Amino acid sequence: MKRKLVLQNGETFIGESFGSQQEVISEVVFNTAVVGYQEILSDPTNNENIVCMTYPIIGSYGMTDEDYESKNNYAKALVVKEYNDSPSNFRYTRTLSEVMEENHVVGLCGIDTRKLTRIIQQQGTMKGIICDEDKSLEECLKLIEEYSTNEKAYQNVSSKKVWYSRTANYKYTVVTLDLGVRLNLIKKLNQQGCNVVVVPYNTSLADIMKYKPDGLFISNGPGNPNQASEVIELIKEAKGKLPILGVGMGMNIISLAYGATVNKMKFGHHGVNHPVKCLETGKIEITTQNTNYSVCEESLKNTELTITHKNVLDNEVEGIVNKKDNVIAVSYNPETGAGLQKEAYIIYQFTKLMQGGKR
Repeated sequence: MKRKLVLQNGETFIGESFGSQQEVISEVVFNTAVVGYQEILSDPTNNENIVCMTYPIIGSYGMTDEDYESKNNYAKALVVKEYNDSPSNFRYTRTLSEVMEENHVVGLCGIDTRKLTRIIQQQGTMKGIICDEDKSLEECLKLIEEYSTNEKAYQNVSSKKVWYSRTANYKYTVVTLDLGVRLNLIKKLNQQGCNVVVVPYNTSLADIMKYKPDGLFISNGPGNPNQASEVIELIKEAKGKLPILGVGMGMNIISLAYGATVNKMKFGHHGVNHPVKCLETGKIEITTQNTNYSVCEESLKNTELTITHKNVLDNEVEGIVNKKDNVIAVSYNPETGAGLQKEAYIIYQFTKLMQGGKR
């Protein structure tokens, strides 16, 4: 079935439909990952996004029950060059199209994803609509203009009640403020000897302290960190009282709580091949990232935060620390890429901070 993607600048891409047949409007982002479409679909940070995959063949290894980053599929749509509906993988249990159809995720294949990516790179992230081919351009542009992105999307993906992820012979209790946390991060904390208590985004510090935590983890998530006023106030209240780890949006919110400025990037960092330099060691780490916002380096000069990591390609701030308050944060995914090879060393550093607080 022929369908099309129309961008807010009027550019139109006509392709074939797979997955759900709904009409969707949202921001269009591109992801440079070669593999990991299952994790991308189920990452809460992609909530409501239309995701364009730059790798040309998607779907070739199907979907596996154990590899989800959450219990839901959050992306609104997946745009690919070529969709493969015949997976070759002994672990796969469902095809990508089956999962997308059941979870109301729209698919569009057969378009020039390289051209689409270049447009976003050159003109910045923009809104788009995926709809039937016969809908007029004028109507499409009108619908796009009327659509507004949800800057508090973290509220939609946050857990609605407290849940636990326990491990045998635990050493620490970590409360995770859920802004859209990935399950792999919870698993990595478990592997480092942490019992994890996951709480909703609007949980007060008083309620957090009832769990007698050794540390506080501010998770990744979607939306505009500048709009997360309740979480910013929580960090202001909690800093210095507990070791704090922030990842992705969590890092941005910590920076805001210390008085820094956070801005939206032109087209964000989305992929598994972002080179980041650790300023302490001078080593380059290849990281996985999924973020649209970055901390303004100049604004950090007026705070108590120190830069620990920087992006090699665009010089954006990728990591911060406050040794006095036992705060550590990175904008990339610390449980994957180089972090996996080094036993997720950022998470390990967090456990060392908690160890220092043990009596």
